[in-house]
Amino acid sequence: MHIQERASGDVVELARRARAQRDAEQRDRYRAALLATNGLETRQIQDRLGRSRGFVQRWAYAYRDGGVGALLARPRGGSAPKLPPERQKGFIERFKAGSSESDGGVCRLGGKDAMRILQTEFGVEYSLAGAYELLHRNGLSCLRPRPRHRKSGPGAQKQWVERAPLLSRKPAKNTPKSK
Repeated sequence: MHIQERASGDVVELARRARAQRDAEQRDRYRAALLATNGLETRQIQDRLGRSRGFVQRWAYAYRDGGVGALLARPRGGSAPKLPPERQKGFIERFKAGSSESDGGVCRLGGKDAMRILQTEFGVEYSLAGAYELLHRNGLSCLRPRPRHRKSGPGAQKQWVERAPLLSRKPAKNTPKSK
């Protein structure tokens, strides 16, 4: 592979960037271009970097055609989110607020409730996995403590314990322990 140094000082700059780079893929881009300018062949560069032939050639030729700047990572594509970020905030606030009368009296919201809220209130359709992913990306988890009902409280719990059947109470103090 016969790649010439594009500008004076590029070899020094490539070596400096390769040493300073923390991202392995970006570092190997710089190293592939640097090794190509040093006159190594594609196979030799592959062996040193542990990368494919296509990787080595793609980035060596990118340097040849565009210089050091052509080796920088570009944003990768992807589809736009179904719910834009500004509307995601509204959904998260609604979800954190908890259940309402329109939720059918449930005491906590789960993944299926998130799907329903997204569909009815925000007009977007998510799968169950997509709803969980949206919640997770926004710092919420499907793992939470057991929910407490709105009518539950220390007084109601104490009253229930007092009225509970005999077997659910603590044993009397004069009952001998079993061995």
